[in-house]
Amino acid sequence: MSGLDVEPVDEAESSGSEADDNTIEVTPTDSVEERQTRTIDVDPSTEDVDGPEYVLYGGKGGVGKTTMAAATALDSARRGAATLVVSTDPAHSLSDTYELDVPANPERIREDVPLWAAEIDPDAALEEGQAAFAAEGGGLGGLGDMLGEDAPMDALFGGAMPGADEAAAMQLLLEYMDDPRFDRVVVDTAPTGHTLRLLELPEIMDTMMGRIISFRQRIGGMIDGVKGMFGGEAPEEGGEDLEDLEVLRERIERLRAALRDPERTDFRIVMVPEEMSVFESKRLRQQLEEFEIPIGTVVVNRVMEPLADVTDDVQGEFLSPNLEDCEFCQRRWDVQQKALAEAQELFRGTDVRRVPLFAEEVRGETMLEVVAACLR
Repeated sequence: MSGLDVEPVDEAESSGSEADDNTIEVTPTDSVEERQTRTIDVDPSTEDVDGPEYVLYGGKGGVGKTTMAAATALDSARRGAATLVVSTDPAHSLSDTYELDVPANPERIREDVPLWAAEIDPDAALEEGQAAFAAEGGGLGGLGDMLGEDAPMDALFGGAMPGADEAAAMQLLLEYMDDPRFDRVVVDTAPTGHTLRLLELPEIMDTMMGRIISFRQRIGGMIDGVKGMFGGEAPEEGGEDLEDLEVLRERIERLRAALRDPERTDFRIVMVPEEMSVFESKRLRQQLEEFEIPIGTVVVNRVMEPLADVTDDVQGEFLSPNLEDCEFCQRRWDVQQKALAEAQELFRGTDVRRVPLFAEEVRGETMLEVVAACLR
């Protein structure tokens, strides 16, 4: 037995209308009708940002990665660090979280603090030729002319290169993390599976770089010979396309080194206090270890506890679950406590931050500042 008592529901009285049978009636609670405006004060941090250059939030979908990334970036910018928050999740929600339109390319979204934001659009990157292997000529020089295609990879693969959208995201991410305008880059990653494929790309792209460069060098002589036989003009010397590939290869190597350096990168796993989320986080940790990427922080989101137990930097009244009289709250609390105990054992020795379950949706500057106070 599950221990859950389920009362059978009497059949609804027939209203004589099929449409009425499919109607769902929603009765709002009294508190939904009118809410009094309440004041929330968040004490700003007086400390300079001395943390890592790169902060990446990862985890399964729906656990709050975007909220954490948006709050961290806003807090960093308020403390004086020129910060870029970038989303690699195809289902972007940074715009909704900040309650403004976040562009596809980095743009400053606040005038009072140095905060930039971008929601990477891989399809647009491919169309604009920003991706490493989808650009005009594909960076392979005469190979494009020989294959008779604008993009040689299209000819070789019979279409877009497999994983081209993720390669585009990685290419742009490399550029942003190298951008001297930013002191700190905060990344809102896609759900676990997409993130792992993204993290695999430096290895894959590095291998492809070596093969492409070698292939280009070998085929270059053949193309020169063919053109010479038929009176064609020899290509200009300089190998700019090879230089571009070498630059990209160096960027990939720098990114790989940065991700493996805990002094420069803090990879933060976000989870909720539920058993399935703990299992997902465990798998993610094991896979990150295979990439030699250390986990700096674990964020447990939506914990049923008073905000005052998490931070002293917020003044204001926040509704908390009633663990004394609410049986539903009590059962959820038991579920959370079991999951928290498992997470504590799993991530022993790792910095763990908790963010309470709020009655209100976390959107806009005020609530993001509250979350940021929990993450300090």
